[in-house]
Amino acid sequence: MSKGGGGTDRLPRALYERELFRLQTELVKFQEWVRAEGERLVVLFEGRDAAGKGSTIKRVTEHLNPRVARIVALPVPTERERTQWYFQRYVENLPAAGEIVLFDRSWYNRAGVERVMGFCTPEEYRRFLRQCPLFERMLVEDGLLLRKYWFSVSDAVQEQRFRRRLSDPTRRWKISAMDLESITRWEAYSRAKDEMFVHTDIPEAPWYVVESDDKRTARINMIAHLLSTVPYADLLQPDLRLPPRPPSTGYERPPRYLQTYVPDHAAALLNQVRSGP
Repeated sequence: MSKGGGGTDRLPRALYERELFRLQTELVKFQEWVRAEGERLVVLFEGRDAAGKGSTIKRVTEHLNPRVARIVALPVPTERERTQWYFQRYVENLPAAGEIVLFDRSWYNRAGVERVMGFCTPEEYRRFLRQCPLFERMLVEDGLLLRKYWFSVSDAVQEQRFRRRLSDPTRRWKISAMDLESITRWEAYSRAKDEMFVHTDIPEAPWYVVESDDKRTARINMIAHLLSTVPYADLLQPDLRLPPRPPSTGYERPPRYLQTYVPDHAAALLNQVRSGP
């Protein structure tokens, strides 16, 4: 099996959290610039299963306005969608002016899992490789900002993450039989990715590879790079001040017994701790 890894030392948590907060603050400024200028931004997150795409998307959007920045993670196509032009359902999710769309996997499913698992025909695959560069050039020519990130993880680290997911009930949903299949098809996915890059790593929409054996480093590197690729400006924000509360006009809150409150589960936990074993 092939081994990945970028050789970067693991960031200390304090340094990571400090830099992440700084970058997230910049993302908020970036978001406001996109909204004010009417820009359209699409960010594609692709890569191996368990490569850290989802956790990076979470950090990117954590402090953003969901009305401006939205995540698109499309399910398996319906029978109707299977009869449409392949890119059609992705076009429906592209941003309007002042919006950011982050694709958690994208039209590149055809060049990856569909190609390796036999979910598309050889002709459909070849058609995708022909049309994809044309499609992306049209998007860029129309003024859309397109950024494509490939998250690269070594086989050893991927296996470790799969094992953790299998044993963690809060993350068990993140792994499926299809994901586990990627272990036995590692080299097939590698060849598919290499061929995909040959055809779709174009000057108008290049691929950017994110080494993600260390998730902290991957998140920091990806966000910093995204911000560096767009000449956004820190817009002057309006001077907002809290107004003084007006004097009471005699309003009285209804008695608590007239409303249904959720049970105080937190208090029950505290009592349980105080009472001891």
